[in-house]
Amino acid sequence: MRAARAPRRISRRALLAGSAATAVVSALPRPARATGAPIVLDDASRLDATSLARHWRPSPASGETWLTALRAELKAAAAAGRPVSVGAARHSMGGQALIRDGVAITLDVTADEPWITLDRGAHAYRVAPGARWRQVIGALDRAGFSPAVMQSNHDFGVAATLSVNAHGWPVPYGPFGTTVRAIRLMLASGDVVTCSPTENAELFSLATGGYGLFGVIVELEVAMVENQLLKARYDLLPAAQLGPRLAASPDDAAVQMAYGRLAVDAARFLRDALLVTFRPAPGVPSAATSGGFMVFLSREVFRAQIGSDRGKRARWYAETVAAPKASSGIASRNRLLNEPVANLAGRDRGRTDILHEYFLPPEGLETFLAACRTIVPASRQDLLNVTLRYVREDPLSVLAYARGTRVAAVMLFSQRITRTDEEDMAAMTRRLIDAALDAGGSFYLPYRLHAGREQVRRAYPRLDEFVAGKHRHDPGLLFQNAMWKGYFA
Repeated sequence: MRAARAPRRISRRALLAGSAATAVVSALPRPARATGAPIVLDDASRLDATSLARHWRPSPASGETWLTALRAELKAAAAAGRPVSVGAARHSMGGQALIRDGVAITLDVTADEPWITLDRGAHAYRVAPGARWRQVIGALDRAGFSPAVMQSNHDFGVAATLSVNAHGWPVPYGPFGTTVRAIRLMLASGDVVTCSPTENAELFSLATGGYGLFGVIVELEVAMVENQLLKARYDLLPAAQLGPRLAASPDDAAVQMAYGRLAVDAARFLRDALLVTFRPAPGVPSAATSGGFMVFLSREVFRAQIGSDRGKRARWYAETVAAPKASSGIASRNRLLNEPVANLAGRDRGRTDILHEYFLPPEGLETFLAACRTIVPASRQDLLNVTLRYVREDPLSVLAYARGTRVAAVMLFSQRITRTDEEDMAAMTRRLIDAALDAGGSFYLPYRLHAGREQVRRAYPRLDEFVAGKHRHDPGLLFQNAMWKGYFA
């Protein structure tokens, strides 16, 4: 990766002040410490407990020390015939960062390491793969910048975001990979190569949305934009109009961020919509904080929806009437991005939150929603939220889910942790996938592995190219995960 022009190092020690309590890594399942006890990790679903041979937690940053250790770790795993999986916060929900009886690598960064450098002139930053988005936001915020694209919460690792090629809600961008200038990737051989849209482009297109199956990302160079104050505008409209309205949001140059919501109570189920757009506001942004009393209140309102149509009606009122009246609607771009998953997390250990995500052409969204109005109520599942976002076409990734302008429908279900509910979720998921495919769309891969292989093939027509690339770049199949075995092997 080319050296940045006069990069400014930013101390992570200063960044972590006041934020460590929200670090999602503290909630990661840890390997048992008793002598001879098994090592078990799970992911955000709490349904994928996986026994491991080894769990290694390096703290990557610039320099060769950790690369030497990583190279040795990969060599030892290969010699022992152990597959390797790589993860950060492990918020995927189907074992995409886990492999049974293998070596799990969890990437992080520590306070004493120079883990990020900024190139103001190029509007880019170089970052270690284990950095969490909350750390990136803090570093960029002090310099007056903001991530061009990131996931909708700040808990996740930067390299993990590229590995799932996540998208966000800034307009008018495509998935995160379209804002990545270059990466350095350690292959199974231990060699480190630079990949970008112009250098080793084929490998870059495989690793972008490649779920860690092609190597370990050891550094990224990513686009950043100016931070600014934004003011929210709230528009209520029929759900049938939301797809075209979201797709047209880039036509208004003032719109910087946008998202939609759908009502989930029985009377308005997926028929009423809220469109929220953000435009520049005058003033100087303050520091990008996170949390507070309103976060607690929103969690309580959000969780009151479970099993309660009255709760769902109250939440819709809070979001469409009370919140717009109670707030100025003005916040910095970074403040809007700087929220943890924990803000809305549930506390009932007998339930788990399961995400689905479907990508629809704007004209196909209503067709998909019409199918959802039948499929979801017929299931045992409790739909708590649907968020919709604009996604520009992805011309880079082999496993591109946005093969044209798409509206992403992110659905959050509260599922009981029982065998019956898991079987019901799997059946409902396959019906929803068929509905998305029939509407000209696709579905996202980081969630439960409930899709049929033919559904995966329909959604990702370059699947054979992906598998062939895997065997070409990793012939010993060192890098594996549960999704590789479930969908591709």
